[in-house]
Amino acid sequence: MSLDLLSSAPATEPWNDPASYWQAMTDAVASVPGPVGVINLAALRHNALDMLVRAGGVPIRVASKSVRVREVIDATLALPGYAGILAFTLPEALWLAQTHDDVVLGYPTADRAAIAQLAADEALAARVTLMVDDLAQLDLVDAVAPASTRPPIRLAIDADASWRAPALGHIGVHRSPVHEPGEVASLARAIAERPGFTLVGLMMYEAQIAGQGDATGSGDAVIRWMQRRSGHELLERRTAIVAALRDIAPLEFVNGGGTGSLEYTASDLSVTELTAGSGLLAGHLFDGYRVFDLAPAAAFALDVVRKPQADIATVLGGGWIASGPPVASRQPLPTWPAGLKTNGREGAGEVQTPLQGESARGLAVGDRVWFRHSKSGELAERIDRYLLIDGDRIVAELPTYRGEGKAFL
Repeated sequence: MSLDLLSSAPATEPWNDPASYWQAMTDAVASVPGPVGVINLAALRHNALDMLVRAGGVPIRVASKSVRVREVIDATLALPGYAGILAFTLPEALWLAQTHDDVVLGYPTADRAAIAQLAADEALAARVTLMVDDLAQLDLVDAVAPASTRPPIRLAIDADASWRAPALGHIGVHRSPVHEPGEVASLARAIAERPGFTLVGLMMYEAQIAGQGDATGSGDAVIRWMQRRSGHELLERRTAIVAALRDIAPLEFVNGGGTGSLEYTASDLSVTELTAGSGLLAGHLFDGYRVFDLAPAAAFALDVVRKPQADIATVLGGGWIASGPPVASRQPLPTWPAGLKTNGREGAGEVQTPLQGESARGLAVGDRVWFRHSKSGELAERIDRYLLIDGDRIVAELPTYRGEGKAFL
């Protein structure tokens, strides 16, 4: 079966009836040994199309880090409105560029072997764009392959989109050292004057808006205030940065946003494309946003292997922690049966995870518990395939990067 997200969607949204939704997937994988990862076709289709609506006609570049399944990436790119890939390492970008002609590396690289491979292949150099925020990164490329020995290397500048709030200081992630329009323009002029490089794009990722839920039940009013103020500041600053860069180089793209900020970023007329990927599979971090509802497309099931107490069921595995601060929100979320929670002292364990709650009383050895991962792509580093579920049937097996023998980071 070819993964086709344009085929007709079901008349209902089955995930709105959790009991039947999770039971159907339990039935589908009943004979498959755990742990088992699944992608629900109807939910994936819903999420992919919903993000297009939220983007309002602005093209979406697929963030491969948040998927790590080539068939899902390809099926998404087949939808009108999606274009290009944002990769997370240069070896991954080179691999994907074998079959895709527009791959932007979302982060700087110091991988000398991969840089040498890029510099030695004119076709790859035309398909892959490196991300930079410091001339030292250009020095590294030239040290590997001097400009006179290679085709021009395509570059995009990653400019800091965080908010430097009065009295509060830095709000957002620590990414690029260039923040103000003058700083970005100075870097752009140095790139333009440098032989062997071509400046083609700009990226600004507003993590404090895209990556911060505003309906989590804790401090939501403060978060919404911060996001409004940060959004207004960024709108003006990004517009000024883009105007300055267009006087220096004919930019092919201005990239911004993420799954959590599609509406906001699409409203910025200086942005030509968005990036999203996590929203396709919908880790549980996205449950805490006001303006959109994603379907739980990706999940994994673990087997109950012991009952230390009547109200505790222990599953094999589970310690698949997402990146970020080591807090509870980065743990996998026990999703079905409802009412289960991890033990506060043990959390999700590498080999076993005890789960507490009234629902645990009804679980027996051999039963299945469904979890959702906190983020989206990182689950693919733990399994070699997803089973694609349509209703209560397995209709395909989708190898992850790991299943294809790739471990990029």
